[in-house]
Amino acid sequence: MARRGEALICGVDEAGRGPIAGPVCAAAVILDPGRPVAGLKDSKLLSAPVRERLAASVQERALAWAIGWASVEEIDRLNILQATLLAMRRAVEGLGRAPEEAWIDGDRCPSLGCRVRAIVGGDRLHAPISAASILAKVARDAEMLKLHARYPQYGLDRHKGYPTPEHLELLARHGACEIHRRTFAPVRHVLGGG
Repeated sequence: MARRGEALICGVDEAGRGPIAGPVCAAAVILDPGRPVAGLKDSKLLSAPVRERLAASVQERALAWAIGWASVEEIDRLNILQATLLAMRRAVEGLGRAPEEAWIDGDRCPSLGCRVRAIVGGDRLHAPISAASILAKVARDAEMLKLHARYPQYGLDRHKGYPTPEHLELLARHGACEIHRRTFAPVRHVLGGG
């Protein structure tokens, strides 16, 4: 549900905290109680085709939705937690209508101009957060496919920047490029920083 009592609720979640390459993405969604989207759940529990179908339904039926990003440079400058909170704030500020309350997946909240509530496991518990998790994951995966077209040597189309054995091997072979997070240990190691 998008409303609790009279409060207009937005769900907020992120994708891309764990990868060693690419930006972090957040989404904010205010669902329309009159136009529910069936099948919403944590994006990690859905196949890519189902996520994409649900993302299209959320974008069509939600009262408002927005995507926020934090760049690799911001991740390296701020740290991944602060960059994630920044992306979340950008998503909420991009909604076009101000929510009265934001439900954030996780245990930390960005600074917002409305009430905020951190909910651990919220992407499995509350439809607005599930919707946000789906939009964030679909948007970030699409961005990683664009980056794959520029940097095909890293196999980003397969692992989306996560530190899989394949990615770590390709990182060691080709070295780091501008989309790698220099403050993350595997990249620091390749760059000679231990």
